[in-house]
Amino acid sequence: MQQDTRRALIKAAMKAPYLGREEEHALAIRWKERQDQKALHRITTAHMRLVIAMAARFRNFGLSMSDLIQEGHVGLLEAAARFDPEREVRFSTYATWWIRASMQDYILRNWSIVRGGTSSAQKALFFNLRRLRTKLQRAGGAKPSEEVYREVAQALRVSEADVALMDARLAGSDTSLNASLRNDTDTASERIELLICDAPSPDEVAGESIDGERRAQWLNQALDTLNGRELTILRERRLSEDGATLEALGATLGISKERVRQIESRALEKLRMALMKRHPELAA
Repeated sequence: MQQDTRRALIKAAMKAPYLGREEEHALAIRWKERQDQKALHRITTAHMRLVIAMAARFRNFGLSMSDLIQEGHVGLLEAAARFDPEREVRFSTYATWWIRASMQDYILRNWSIVRGGTSSAQKALFFNLRRLRTKLQRAGGAKPSEEVYREVAQALRVSEADVALMDARLAGSDTSLNASLRNDTDTASERIELLICDAPSPDEVAGESIDGERRAQWLNQALDTLNGRELTILRERRLSEDGATLEALGATLGISKERVRQIESRALEKLRMALMKRHPELAA
């Protein structure tokens, strides 16, 4: 939204006529029962000044008024969709909560790349901590941070640890991992280079997963070349966690352990030959 467009919107909103209680009630019924778009337009137009006033309250969070007004309009439309005219509550009273909530959610999503303030207590801290801290310091002079945290925690009914954590978040700012640094040799580097992680990179993880699936597919295809007894012996000896002994398998199959060993050796060779035939690159 360009600045001229925003000014025109604000000017139009301030010129929009107020709705009387009876007219507002009739429009709300038309919208609820008949989905009358003209009725919805009149309701929302008459209350855009409420959106603009609310946006002005949040202008100190570093976001544009235009974006705040847009988000507030979303909240206004949500209020119109949910409003029940039979409750005998003025629409402005009902819509105020939705407009404020929509703007607050937008601020929390865009104020920092680090997600914060997801609970109602965290939201209360985010939007009231600075105000309360300033008010307490003005009333009692300079106070230690611990005392301020304690009084704010009591006022908002949250823990002192939450207050301290939110204060740290508000005091800091986002820093790009690609921001340049200077080291002792006066050569430029980036913050990301200071992060050490021994875990595989996403590319390596994806590669291992793909290779693992491919190898499993190749093995299953090769296993199809074995007869029933060869497959049983290989599964029990090589493909199970416990790994059956030659004696145990011989007893189960009614053959000697030496015969089990011979069949196993032959099955492994058949597997190798099947894999080499289908995938000659494995021999490299």
